[in-house]
Parts: sequence; structure tokens; C-alpha cells
Amino acid sequence: MPRRRKNPAILSAEDRERLEGLINSGHAPARQLTHARILLKADEGEQAPDEAWPDVKIAEALEVSRSTVSRIRERFVAEGLEAALVHRRPKNTKPKKLDGSQEAHLIALSCSEPPRGRGRWSIRLLAERFVSLECAEEPISRELVRRTLKKVPSSPG
Repeated sequence: MPRRRKNPAILSAEDRERLEGLINSGHAPARQLTHARILLKADEGEQAPDEAWPDVKIAEALEVSRSTVSRIRERFVAEGLEAALVHRRPKNTKPKKLDGSQEAHLIALSCSEPPRGRGRWSIRLLAERFVSLECAEEPISRELVRRTLKKVPSSPG
């Protein structure tokens, strides 16, 4: 007798029909088709309680990782069919160091006259001056200054 899962994926007849139609039509992104196949193989519903495959076997058959199979099944149980089919992009968890007004101030600073004895602003000088003018609470990296200035089309002179 197969081992019962903690979060069994139980597809309704409509869900099963929709997934089979999606796979048969073939007009969907490849990832969505793979997720549909995962759900069909993992189904422990009334129609196919003994036909449910273990995660390892599904992963092997569909050439995906076991964690992908587990994650899709758990997302289906928690959020429903649509959430399990659609790929979510990773969330940007790191907050931006500079907001729009700070970026504008940095760009304006780079367009101003360079310090005495200098022919032009260097990235390092811009970072130091930006912090000394109290535009940022903490020091900013040269890489942040470079990326910020790269966003803006400019020409020297």
C-alpha cells in the first residue's frame, strides 16, 4: 500500500479535465505543461487514488527535481490549480539603497563641477561626496554609484 502524503494533491474531475486538455492542446508554455503533468501524476483523488506516483518517480520521469514536484503539489494544495500552473518570479527581497530623489541628487552631483584639483568626478569621489552631503544615511558603494550613473544616458563635456 502506498504511503500517504502530508499534503495530498486531490484533483477534481474539472481540474483533471482541464489539465489533460492543456497537455493535449500543447499550446502553453513548457513550464506550465510540466506543472500540469506533475499534478496529474501526483493526483490522489477518488478517480486515481492508487495511481498516484511518488515524488521521486515523477521527478525522474519528467526530468525535474524532487523539490520542484513537492513545491508544485504543495502550491496546488495551498493556493489552487491556477497558482500551481503559473510560474511566480522570485521576489526581490533586498530593498533599494537609494530612492528616486537620492538617485536624482547623485546624478545632479555628477553633472556639477568636480572638486578643485580634479579634471572630472571619479566614482569614488562621487560616493564620498554624496555621503558627506548627508544625502544617504550610510556609506554607499562605488558599484552602486556606477550602476546608478549607468542608467542615465549622458555625454561628457
